[in-house]
Amino acid sequence: MNPNPNQRPFEQRVQDASARVEEELRRVVRYLDEEVVPEVRRNGSTALRAAAAQLQRLAQTLEDAGPRTPDADPRTPGSSGTGTPGDRR
Repeated sequence: MNPNPNQRPFEQRVQDASARVEEELRRVVRYLDEEVVPEVRRNGSTALRAAAAQLQRLAQTLEDAGPRTPDADPRTPGSSGTGTPGDRR
């Protein structure tokens, strides 16, 4: 078990532990690549589609409500809103 007879037992245990940690790390990476990432991609696309549907409904609600007053639209130049982004008057 001790390939180097000059190496002390503690150093050999550290070396063995390091080898086990490296192997476990490879197993974790393989598990993430093969199991977790594909599942996240499947569920992620479903979540994005649901969020997109919610945003569509919100946009429709905002369009249906319409602007309350012309001054309420900050994108309108000369309105009492903040003007264009970055405009510091």
